[in-house]
Amino acid sequence: MCPGCIIFTYKKKRGIIMDISLRLKGGLYGMLAGDALGVPYEFHDANEIPSYNEIEMVPPSGFYRSHAGIKPGTWSDDGAQALCLLESLVTCRGFNLEDFSGRLLAWYEEGKWAVNGIVFDVGIQTGEALMAYRAGLEPEKCGLLRPDGKGNGALMRVLPLALWHKGTDKELIKDAHRQCLVTHGHICNQVCCALYCLVARFLLKGLCFKDALSNGLDVLNDIYNNMPEYKQELEWSIRPGSAWEGSGGGYVVDCLKSAFMVMGRAISYEDAIKQSVLLGNDTDTTACVTGGLAGILYGFNGIPERWYNALEGKEDVEMLASNIN
Repeated sequence: MCPGCIIFTYKKKRGIIMDISLRLKGGLYGMLAGDALGVPYEFHDANEIPSYNEIEMVPPSGFYRSHAGIKPGTWSDDGAQALCLLESLVTCRGFNLEDFSGRLLAWYEEGKWAVNGIVFDVGIQTGEALMAYRAGLEPEKCGLLRPDGKGNGALMRVLPLALWHKGTDKELIKDAHRQCLVTHGHICNQVCCALYCLVARFLLKGLCFKDALSNGLDVLNDIYNNMPEYKQELEWSIRPGSAWEGSGGGYVVDCLKSAFMVMGRAISYEDAIKQSVLLGNDTDTTACVTGGLAGILYGFNGIPERWYNALEGKEDVEMLASNIN
């Protein structure tokens, strides 16, 4: 049994039941705090990352901080795009690809939902896709300009869909697929986002991570029985029967597996984020993707107060966050 499941079982036996609002809030701010904490360590190899106890919003003296001109505690493109998705869901009362695409373009060009309006980190594929969208290409086609593009740019932002969604599992999966299309249309990205959303949904129901992952895979396999192309992608690319091991890289499958690997052995929200950063490489996204799940599992109160207090721009999120309760 994983460490997190042991803690979960203990709390369940003690009758400690977490209110759903704390899980929802934990997921949203857990995602943003993880992203922000990972920003200064991005692009460093694992052997260059400071020690476990030194990993904080402000890295130790002497560490070469990525994005040195950005104030510590600032989320990156991951968090900003996720907030664009949440705002679109709230405004449209459902997923609307055209509206969401327009908000992503507003982020890219105007800094919408970026802290202080500063866009400092943009994936190459995302930039190309949004420029094509601005030029008039349909959003369904923009994410396939690089047909084999399998970066983690859609996975990093998808969590608000799981936090907000009240529809069936099949409807959640469909929307998880569609939110990929404007920037990362490859079917591999769609499958990763669908599985991630299902795991988040089962965590919101109060399951431990191991059971949430197992149930999520069962549901996805069942629905994909009628979608053979997606079923094949799940089995061939993600290979759920193999070990969940990742290296914190930008490939969407590696990112997903890195988050699941960390969640399977973490004992707290803080532990999950620090383990994510210790992988090196795409630290902000790994910590963002992991942080959303860990925030749901351990709740808003599980986020270290010092990290939440250091999070820039959080006041602007409060009104939006109230719409997912």
